[in-house]
Parts: sequence; structure tokens; C-alpha cells
Amino acid sequence: MSEIIFEVSEDEVDGGYSASALGYGIHTEGETLEELRQNVKEAVECYFDETMKRPGLIRLHLRCIHI
Repeated sequence: MSEIIFEVSEDEVDGGYSASALGYGIHTEGETLEELRQNVKEAVECYFDETMKRPGLIRLHLRCIHI
């Protein structure tokens, strides 16, 4: 099973979250973690066209998010 890992960071000034895929040119943002999760799924679908094999697993690695 192939996987793709996104590093997620929180924007402490403006709020919201951004995510960048490790090893791929995929980047996206979201105001909430749920919105970010949906945007990540859409970004992966757009990046991998029909001729490319999509990863079977998408992981979000949260960096220094203050709870």
C-alpha cells in the first residue's frame, strides 16, 4: 500500500491550517481541520490524474498545533 504524508501547520496569526505533501508538489489550506482534510483529499485527486496510481493512504502529520 502506498501512502502520502502531509505536514500540517497552524497559522497562529491569521488562523486556519496549511498542509504540504512530503515529496510531492501538493499544497492546500483550510480554515478548520475538517475543511483542511477535505481540501487535502481534493488536492490529491487533482494531482494524480487517471494514468497515475493514487496512494491508498493519506496521512496528516500535525506540527506544533496548540490545543
